[in-house]
Amino acid sequence: MVLTWGIVGAGLISTNFVKAISTLSNGEHQVYAVASQNLERAQKLANDLHITKAYGTYHELANDKKIDVVYIGNLNTQHLETSKLMLASGKHVLCEKPMTLNEAQTRELINFAKERKLFLMEAMWSRCFPVYDKLRNLIDSDAIGEVMHVTVQFGVVFDTLERIASKALGGGTILDLGVYTLQFVQFAYKGLSPINIVAKGTLNENGVDVSSSAIISYKNGKIGIVSTHSKINLTNEARIVGTKGIIKVPLFSCPDTIITPTETIKFELPKSDVNFTYPQFSGLTYEILEVGRCIKTGLLESPKMTHADSLELAQSMDKMRADVGVIFDQDKQL
Repeated sequence: MVLTWGIVGAGLISTNFVKAISTLSNGEHQVYAVASQNLERAQKLANDLHITKAYGTYHELANDKKIDVVYIGNLNTQHLETSKLMLASGKHVLCEKPMTLNEAQTRELINFAKERKLFLMEAMWSRCFPVYDKLRNLIDSDAIGEVMHVTVQFGVVFDTLERIASKALGGGTILDLGVYTLQFVQFAYKGLSPINIVAKGTLNENGVDVSSSAIISYKNGKIGIVSTHSKINLTNEARIVGTKGIIKVPLFSCPDTIITPTETIKFELPKSDVNFTYPQFSGLTYEILEVGRCIKTGLLESPKMTHADSLELAQSMDKMRADVGVIFDQDKQL
């Protein structure tokens, strides 16, 4: 069975997603169409990467009967509407993170997919990397004892990018980078829900965060500390501290290395001749294969990134934004 993909958006992440599919040799995935609100951009991507169809509206892609599953790679503010459009047309959806702008929208989208018995997943590609499977094994096997403290930093210099700097586009570091840090803490404390989150941050002239830090409290004194920044490069490392030792994960969002108290474990990224924007983008294939596995086995959500995980992340980001003072128009509509 060949899974036929449609791509929403023709920007950097969508381009690399298509490239990742092209590297798969099993013949079970193919990109058939791309849609952008700018037809010329869609046509350029289609021409560059040998995609059969290019559409200038999302509705055209939604109406294409040849498409099984759609990757949503457009702006944060468009995720809810575009994902619902594709689901309403009977298509499975992989929606780029953050799934939506807030908890209410995320809950609405998940319920919409469940009603139609279609697969929906937030595109948290990190969860599909082999490093995360190994981490799960290490934590569950008591390799570092009881996990008590998790710290994650994610900072890159991109504060001038419009999609980051603009409130109208759903910008800010919490939604773009914070979602990665929060999901890591969530992963490390699997099965536990936060008791409290306290956040501080700095806003730009548009009212979105250029930096944020939060302390996340769990029962029995367990703590998570996350930080994001768009004006400086942070360590971009995660640390899990247990009663018996520490695990370090460099470049935790798309990692190939784990440093344990006894060894350094390396995982090779998928190799290909494709020219990705960054070499780590080859790891998008892990996520693509997971989506294919779930759909072909009849799952409506991935056990690696569940609907409950996405809802909890949305709740956490809502609390962080409220503390920092980032309020979108879509929040006021609740």
